[in-house]
Amino acid sequence: MENLKDFMKQMQLNSQLSLDDIPNLDLYMDQVIQLFESTFEGLKRDEQEKVLTKTMINNYAKGKLFYPIENKKYSKDHLMLIAMIYQLKGALSINDVKTTLYKLNKMVVEDNFELAKLYESYVQLADESMKQLESEMKQLIDDVEHQSETLASNDADYLQELLLVASFVNMSNYYRRAAEKMVDRIATKNDK
Repeated sequence: MENLKDFMKQMQLNSQLSLDDIPNLDLYMDQVIQLFESTFEGLKRDEQEKVLTKTMINNYAKGKLFYPIENKKYSKDHLMLIAMIYQLKGALSINDVKTTLYKLNKMVVEDNFELAKLYESYVQLADESMKQLESEMKQLIDDVEHQSETLASNDADYLQELLLVASFVNMSNYYRRAAEKMVDRIATKNDK
């Protein structure tokens, strides 16, 4: 398989909206969309895919995934929440995202919780997860190469890629299931 570092770089997993990327002034919806498009552009599979649209933001607002905006402007806290929603919705249902963020939204509004500290931890953990993924991918590629040695075929490269896709999907499913179990725990606590 091609160089792992090149493969990881192509995936652009380090695309995160950092606190430094978020302006210290409130933004209109079009500005929010532009910020997200420029930050997460490398994660799109093709040119037609949209990172964030007005409809998505309106649906998040109507679904109460983040607390209401004021004067048609989105605060720094809103942008952090939307960035978290963007990442969470890749693996969880919108209802699970709402359940997960319900108490956080309440804390921000009612307790003046300083979201920036939590968000910084979130970004740092994402960076650590990416490093861990690189290590796990290297091991998985070695395992696939070892397993595929037993498959006598002219299409050995394809078979290795197939086994990698299947392995990546399995890992993704395991992590998603773990996340869903954690959401269920949060939901139980929210109901109390």
